[in-house]
Amino acid sequence: MADYYVNIYLDDEKLKKIEAAGLAGEVKAIDGKKAIQVGASKTDHKKLTKGFPDLTFDASNACVLPEPAENILLGFVVDLKTTDAMKFAIMKLYNPLAGKALRSAG
Repeated sequence: MADYYVNIYLDDEKLKKIEAAGLAGEVKAIDGKKAIQVGASKTDHKKLTKGFPDLTFDASNACVLPEPAENILLGFVVDLKTTDAMKFAIMKLYNPLAGKALRSAG
């Protein structure tokens, strides 16, 4: 059981991708909409909140990523054919050096 979750709400196109990946059994109804949940660890949560400062988690410790990040995560879920994809996706989603000037070692 994960500590946190990322909800990916599914439109018809996303649902077809999930079904094609053999993950139809992972689809849940959340707030009356079809969605899948990707589990995230405490470390992933920390990175997500640093990378996306406006991210909010609900009472069930779930959040929704901005659309570009959600599409990246969905791509990993579909490619890996599992909702246990956060450990792979987090490297693409979280860039600790984003917006920071490079320092020279000299």
